[in-house]
Amino acid sequence: MVWLAAGLPAAAVAQATQTAQTGQPDLAAPAAATDAPEIPFQVVRDFFKLPDDLYFGEAAGVAVDSKGHIFVFSRGNTTGPAYAAAAAQLLEFAPDGRFMREIGHNLYGWSFAHSVRVDRHDNIWAADKGSDVVVRFNPQGRVTLVLGRKLEASDENTHALAHPKPPLPPVDGLFRQVTDVAWDSDDNIYITDGYINSRIAKYDHDGNWVGSFGEPGAGPGQFNTPHSIVIDRENRLYVADRGNRRIQVLDTDGHVLRIIHIDVPAPADARPILGARNSPVNQPGAPWALCITPGPTQYIYVADAFPGRIYKLDLDGHVLGWLGRAGRQPGQFGWVHGLACPSENVIYAAELLNWRVQKLLLHPRSR
Repeated sequence: MVWLAAGLPAAAVAQATQTAQTGQPDLAAPAAATDAPEIPFQVVRDFFKLPDDLYFGEAAGVAVDSKGHIFVFSRGNTTGPAYAAAAAQLLEFAPDGRFMREIGHNLYGWSFAHSVRVDRHDNIWAADKGSDVVVRFNPQGRVTLVLGRKLEASDENTHALAHPKPPLPPVDGLFRQVTDVAWDSDDNIYITDGYINSRIAKYDHDGNWVGSFGEPGAGPGQFNTPHSIVIDRENRLYVADRGNRRIQVLDTDGHVLRIIHIDVPAPADARPILGARNSPVNQPGAPWALCITPGPTQYIYVADAFPGRIYKLDLDGHVLGWLGRAGRQPGQFGWVHGLACPSENVIYAAELLNWRVQKLLLHPRSR
């Protein structure tokens, strides 16, 4: 673990004391939620109105701004050969689903779409796994910040990133298959970096490198594909540690506060949409996508690939309910890769395998 600051907050001091006494931090997680209720919901059919000859590819990310505009980052507009083609397109829709514009057409950083987020200033941020850059657009759609760097096309050694074991040491300011981005209340930037480096990179609000925390592994504060990140109103980071089948909760200096496991059993008759039921990709509760609601009481929604559910959690990690299952029909999910939850009972779910984004209206039962 690489710490970003020398001064430790009270929670970190308590954690360090626990670690010194027992060898392990106190990371008690909520008990298995075997009684979590199913949440009724409906799908808004044909919500997105795409113009003729424009299509979603694998829908990797979705986000909503303060005006209700929806941004979809899709692996559409594919150009190039069958292998290593550029596949990234950022589209904006009005609150009623009408297509408005494409942002960043022919952008240098487009390679392989992974996530899109909108900050509190309505800037649009796109994380591109293929080019290893995170790009900020202002609300007018102009590039205002670039983090990371794309490999140079002029270099004869430029090729897809390899995955050596053990991984090569990370480099400050550079990413290896970046996945997502979030911000704290001071607009500091946190980036999940990602499939290879398995760390969290931190920048200040001006885009200056501050440092990083985390490394590949399965221990507290280590990651196996940090795939999605959100931050609550108290500046706690929730990181979807997908390969370790958990959500790690950290403070802004990287100290682990809690580890959350989603232990809602998969139904005996559940079928994966792709791959064997017991394959690494089909692990119940393994978090692929996170979103966090606004409002006085915040909730986190989490998606897995199998059994293809979206879970509603409180900030302590208790599972309050779940909805959906794997499949190809409306109301079913094919690898939800991005989530947006502009309110507690409205969710946008971006799916890879079904090449779509579904708008969901939840109707939770009173308990």
